[in-house]
Amino acid sequence: MRFMMLMIPLGYETAPPDVQPDPERVAAVMHYSEALMDAGVLITLDGLHPPSMGARVSFATGEPVVTDGPFAEAREVLGGYWMIEVASRAEAIAWAKKCPASPNEVIEIRQVQEMVDFSPEVQEAAAGFADLKSK
Repeated sequence: MRFMMLMIPLGYETAPPDVQPDPERVAAVMHYSEALMDAGVLITLDGLHPPSMGARVSFATGEPVVTDGPFAEAREVLGGYWMIEVASRAEAIAWAKKCPASPNEVIEIRQVQEMVDFSPEVQEAAAGFADLKSK
């Protein structure tokens, strides 16, 4: 099973574009990420720039509307993620609990949807999805 562990640093929603992470925190997270890799469960990982550098495209009116960050209504935003492959939700939680997160950070764990999770009709509608992923 694949899971995304989503890092939610509280307060990141108002971080300026030039915010720099604490080198000690980065070193601790690198050590943790290396442990995931050494255990053979890490698929990929990335950090994300703050919302002040992002944009949102909404479709409430049926037409795309672009809003540049930061986003006034945002209370929690992603700071980065790890994609892992483990045997169970419990194992994903166990890995998240080992993260050297600070008191202002939360890790949300979400299982990645697999085609076998869907009805035959949905699988048929998504025919070719595997080809898209491999490109």
